[in-house]
Amino acid sequence: MVAFGKKLKDRQIQEWQGYYINYKLMKKRVRQYAQQIEQGTQDRRHVLKDFSRMLDNQGISAVVGALSRNLHELQDRQGSYYSIYDQPSLPLQDPVVDLINAAVDRLSNSTNFLNFMAQHALIMQDDLPTPSEEHVDDDRYHFMSLLLNLANTFLYMINTYIIVPTADDYSTSLGAAPTVCGIVIGAMAVAQVFSSVYFSAWSNKSYFRPLVFSSVALFIGNIFYACAYDVHSIWILLIGRLFCGLGSARAVNRRYISDCVPLKIRMQASAGFVSASALGMACGPALAGILQTNFKIYNLTFNQNTLPGWVMAIAWMVYLVWLWISFKEPSHDVEEIQTANQTANQSNDAAENGALEKGLKQPLLITSDDKVDEDDQDYDDSEEAPEESRLPANSIGEAYRLLTPSVKVQLLIYFMLKYVMEILLSESSVVTTYYFNWTTSTVAVFLACLGLTVLPVNIVVGSYISNMFEDRQILLTSEIMVCIGVLFSFHVIIPYTVLQYICSGLLLFVSAEVLEGVNLSLLSRVMSSRLSRGTYNGGLLSTEAGTIARVIADATITLAGFLGQSSLLNVTLLPSLIISVFSIMATCYTYNSLY
Repeated sequence: MVAFGKKLKDRQIQEWQGYYINYKLMKKRVRQYAQQIEQGTQDRRHVLKDFSRMLDNQGISAVVGALSRNLHELQDRQGSYYSIYDQPSLPLQDPVVDLINAAVDRLSNSTNFLNFMAQHALIMQDDLPTPSEEHVDDDRYHFMSLLLNLANTFLYMINTYIIVPTADDYSTSLGAAPTVCGIVIGAMAVAQVFSSVYFSAWSNKSYFRPLVFSSVALFIGNIFYACAYDVHSIWILLIGRLFCGLGSARAVNRRYISDCVPLKIRMQASAGFVSASALGMACGPALAGILQTNFKIYNLTFNQNTLPGWVMAIAWMVYLVWLWISFKEPSHDVEEIQTANQTANQSNDAAENGALEKGLKQPLLITSDDKVDEDDQDYDDSEEAPEESRLPANSIGEAYRLLTPSVKVQLLIYFMLKYVMEILLSESSVVTTYYFNWTTSTVAVFLACLGLTVLPVNIVVGSYISNMFEDRQILLTSEIMVCIGVLFSFHVIIPYTVLQYICSGLLLFVSAEVLEGVNLSLLSRVMSSRLSRGTYNGGLLSTEAGTIARVIADATITLAGFLGQSSLLNVTLLPSLIISVFSIMATCYTYNSLY
C-alpha cells in the first residue's frame, strides 16, 4: 500500500489522491490522544472508539482504490497470465466492488445534499472538536429545545410573508396608496437590522430569555397590526410591523445550533433550520389565501387584512406557553469551563491545529527535502499564529476587515439576490392586480407555489448539479439566469400577459434560489475562522446584507409608487437589472484574478 501511494504521488495522478491513508493526520491524532489520557481529560474507551472510526474512514477509501486498481490491471493484461477473467463463458463481474461503489455513491449524494442545505444557515465550524468538547455538546443538547428553535424560525418566516398578498389592500383601506405596501412589508426588515445585533450579543449569555422576548414582541406586533384596521391608522400598522421585526431571533436560532447541538447531528440540525425557513416562506402566503372571510366581534373586525395578525398573535401565544414549559436552558457553567480550557491551551492548539489542517492537504509520502521544507513551514505557521488571530471579531468594523475580496463579492451577490427576490415578492400583489385583476387568493397561490420550489431546487442542486459542475460555474450561470429573468419581466411594447409574468417570475425566483444555495455554500467555506463564533459572526454579516437589501427593495417600491402604478414594474426592475449586471462583472473579475 505504501509503495502504491508513493507511485501515485510520483505520477501525480490526481483522481487517486483520495485513495491512500493519511498517516500524518493519524499520527497527529495519536499524539492528541496520548496527551488527553495523560491529563486525565479522556478515557481509553472513548479514544479507542474515536480512533477506530477515523481508521475505518481512512480503512474504506484505500481498500476501494486497491481493489479497483488490481481489477483494472487484470482487465488490461488479459492473456498474459491465466485468470478466471480470461474465460469467455464467465462474464466480467465485480459484485463486491460494485456494491461498495454503489454504497459510496449513495452516501456521497446524501451527505452532499445535507451539507449543501446545512451551509445555507452559515453555521461554520472553526476546528475539529476534541472528544472532550463533543462530550460538552452532548451535555448541553436538548432535543425539545432544538425543536423550539426550529419552530421559532418557521413561525417567523410565516409572519414575514403572510401579509404579502394583502398588504396593498390593507394600505388602501387605511387611506394610503397601494404601493405603501413596500413600507409596510419593509418595516419588519428595518427593525431586523438592529434586532439581529442585540439578539446575537444576548445569545452569548442566554437562549431562553431572547426567545421569550422574541415571542412577546411578535405577539404585541401582530396585535397592533390587526387593530390598525379598526382604529384606522397606518402608523399603528407600521408600529406593529416594527415590533415584529424587533422579535427576529434568527441569530439565536443559529447560535443555539452552533453551540449546543453535537457535531454528529449538527449538519442535520442546520439543514432543518433551512428547511423550516423555506416551509415558512411557502406557508405564509398560502395561509393568507385561506383567511378569506369577514365578520365582527364587538368592535373588532376580522377580515383578510386583519386575520393574519390575529392568527399569528394566537400562534405566538401558544408558542410562548410551549417555550416556557419545555425549553431547557443549556448550562453556561459547562461553557465557561470549556472556554477556560480552550484559553489555557490556545498557544499549543494553534500550532497543533495548523499542522493538522495542513496535513490534510499533504500526500502520503514525502521526500527528505520536502520534509525539511514542511518542518520549516510548520515552525513559521506557529510563529505567525498569535493568540489574538484565533479570537472572534469584537465589532462590525473588525469583522468587515476580516473579509477577503472574494467574500465581499459573495456578500454583494447575496445582497443582489435578496433585493431581486424582495422586489418580485413584495410588489406581486400590486402588479398582478393592476395588469391581471388577480384576487388575493390567486396571488397567495402564486407566492405559495414559488415558495414550494425552494426545497426541490436545493435537492437537485445539492445532490446532482453540485457534483457535476464547479461551484463558481454554477454561481456565474445562476447570476446570468437571474439577469435574464429580470429582463423578461419588463413591460415593453407588447401587452403584458400572465404567461410572461409567471414564466419570468419563476425563472428569476428559481435562479435566485440556486444562486443563494451555491453562494452561501461557497461563502461558508472561505470566510475567516474568526467569523465562526462570537457576536459578530459570518451568519450575522450575511443576515445584515440580506436584510438591508430587503429594506432598500421595499423602499424602492414605495418611492416608485409616486410615479404611478403604470410605471411601477419597470422602475423597480431597472435597479434590479443594474445590480445583477454589476454582480456578474464583479464575479468575473474576482475569479479571473484568482484562477
